[in-house]
Amino acid sequence: MDARTVEIAEQLLLIERELRTQGWWTELPPSDKAMASPEPFCVDSMPLEQWLQWIFLPRMKIMLEQGAPLPAVSGIQPMAEQVYGVGNAQARVLIKLLGEFDEILTGTN
Repeated sequence: MDARTVEIAEQLLLIERELRTQGWWTELPPSDKAMASPEPFCVDSMPLEQWLQWIFLPRMKIMLEQGAPLPAVSGIQPMAEQVYGVGNAQARVLIKLLGEFDEILTGTN
């Protein structure tokens, strides 16, 4: 098991909690077409918070459960900063949590 597994699992829960806190958690998934977007972060078919909920979190959880190799790099925080804006007070905590995830994954924390 990867030494980062527990820390990453905890960070994923914090990201989910923040999405729920902000009211960005949805009950209905995006369409199959939106989910199949070939674009990074599905930027052409859904908001970032939906990508986080319906693609990122489930994929990361599956990787952790299966003991699959984790990605060596992550650039989710810069994407969130671009989408929400660095000074966006509502997204501040989510951006911080995504940055912490990036750091855990790359081993720079």
